[in-house]
Amino acid sequence: MSSTSGAQAHGAGGRVRIWDLPTRLFHWSLAALVTFSIVTAKLGGLWLDWHMRSGYAILALLVFRLLWAWPAAGMRGSFTSCAARASCWLTCRGGIRTTAPATTAGRAVGGGDPRRAARAGRHGPVSPTTAASPRGRWRSWSAAPPASGLSTLHRWGELAIYALIALHLAAVLFYLLVRRDNLIGPMISGDRRGIDAHPARDDPALWLRAAVMLALAAGLTTYVVRL
Repeated sequence: MSSTSGAQAHGAGGRVRIWDLPTRLFHWSLAALVTFSIVTAKLGGLWLDWHMRSGYAILALLVFRLLWAWPAAGMRGSFTSCAARASCWLTCRGGIRTTAPATTAGRAVGGGDPRRAARAGRHGPVSPTTAASPRGRWRSWSAAPPASGLSTLHRWGELAIYALIALHLAAVLFYLLVRRDNLIGPMISGDRRGIDAHPARDDPALWLRAAVMLALAAGLTTYVVRL
């Protein structure tokens, strides 16, 4: 389905674009990089260099997501106004199971959505990964006595990631098996049926803006790594 037709779809009977392409690519790229980081950490040896690079790539993705969620989100409402309503967590799911159309179908800020909490928590503890094999000023810092503390922090971060991945998968399975709500399909195709919501914007101009933000995030990450 083209981005144009996805943007035009609106109504309970049609397909509605709820996730734009940059958000979907971010989600699956992050999932792949986290998996790669876990595998390379277990392999050890020369694979630790790739583990380090994967950590830097994850950091760049997180910076991109912060940039993308704020000015580029194009949200017409704020989280504070959303949180004031009892149905905030449903509205933040893109209008799913709501009686009135949401302001926008995609990229709303999650308030009580357990899936968003799982993602946010899972993504957050990754930054200690970059301490596994630091460079530049970070290398000299890690050579000091606090290095043992960084290793401990890295280990606790790893355990937290395992726990939050399990929580994320459990939430997805709960929605799929108990609530009969498939969350995986829309994250692949970007579209969802049977909801009454304004479609999320998803067009080449948006993709170009995402590419620029990703380049900025990569540049910022490279600068920090080389300090």
